Amino acid sequence: MSAPVRVFVARLAGLDVFDPLGDRVGRVRDVVVTFGLARRPRVLGLVVEVAGKRRVFVPMTRVTSVAGGQVITTGLVNMRRFEQRHTETLVLAELIERLITARTDKGLVEATVEDIGIEQDRSRDWAVTKVFCREGRPPAGLARLGRRRNATFVVPIEDVTGLQLAVEQQPAGRLLEAYEDFKAADLAEAISDLPTKRRLEVAAALDDERLADVIEELPEEAQIEVLASLQTERAADILEAMQPDDAADLLAELPQEQQEQLLMLMEPDEAEDLRRLLAYDENTAGGLMTTEPVILGPEASIAEALAVVRREELPTALATTVFVTRGPHETPTGKYLGMVHIQRLLREPPHAAIGGILDKEVDPLGPQVQLGEVARRLATYNLIAVPVLDESGHLLGAVTVDDVLDHILPEHWREERHDVVPGVSHG
Repeated sequence: MSAPVRVFVARLAGLDVFDPLGDRVGRVRDVVVTFGLARRPRVLGLVVEVAGKRRVFVPMTRVTSVAGGQVITTGLVNMRRFEQRHTETLVLAELIERLITARTDKGLVEATVEDIGIEQDRSRDWAVTKVFCREGRPPAGLARLGRRRNATFVVPIEDVTGLQLAVEQQPAGRLLEAYEDFKAADLAEAISDLPTKRRLEVAAALDDERLADVIEELPEEAQIEVLASLQTERAADILEAMQPDDAADLLAELPQEQQEQLLMLMEPDEAEDLRRLLAYDENTAGGLMTTEPVILGPEASIAEALAVVRREELPTALATTVFVTRGPHETPTGKYLGMVHIQRLLREPPHAAIGGILDKEVDPLGPQVQLGEVARRLATYNLIAVPVLDESGHLLGAVTVDDVLDHILPEHWREERHDVVPGVSHG
């Protein structure tokens, strides 16, 4: 008989998964285990990220080899999106950095889980057999970024207690390291799959800019849940970091008293933008628009305009169009003059003024124009963004195509962004 196969999960995560013909199936993102009556938690399978960032379940019974920095499967992969059951635990997402008690030569020691060892026995079943620990409690806050000096050790799973029990507050630094290459939408989907407690811990560990981006991609209920879990001052900071239209949509779902409390904690200019957006129905141009499109005066040069739209923090949809107005250039602006598309900017000499290449053919929208008409206007003229003006011709904001899509897609599209095969189990 062949010797048992042993591997630590942190080394397994990120490995490429191949079928028997050598074609790449995806990449390992986590390992699913279950705590039953047996002394050792049983390993059920792998969470594998396949094309399109879809996370699927691959049972360990279909894993034929874990060696040489790769995982080989039978090639029979159910492409249904992975959905965690209440009896299942994700090793990287939930067990790493958990506080446990380990029996050692020195007696009982409080320690933090750094890694989990799994092993395939001679009957080809997989189980958790080892726990790699670091003595002491998990570091919190900025301390987790420093070098960890406490002693490390490996103990058999039988000598560990508390692994199955979630601690009151569990750090998420190691988990975020695993998610470092995720775009905001993919990270939002990944944490949506986590149990509520762990999801909120991960959200709390993100910096303000990253968390704002992730909240914008979460389903509405999860947005409210995450915002409610934050201290009020930080919640206000997160709303400031979000796109104004997304922040206004989220505020609109909160009780009036809570809205006002958060607005009072924000910078006055930021709060004023949101108050204006909240005054419009969400299904009108005013409710859909952002108050922070790219706005320049007609004397600005092509080179200056290109420098502005190249800013990394600028959302892609907003970077496609420069709106040109008289001063002031903060919404509501001076008189609206026209718009310039990025393709036109790329075709003109850098020293030329943008006021000479304005597109004045696009009819602006009024803030009360309904969603259906906004969508038709964008589609008719193949636009990414369209200006919204008040009755005096001042620019109030711009509606982008992604804002419209958010409102015309089915209500639960974020939860259903991957196809689901009805009646197919991943177990």
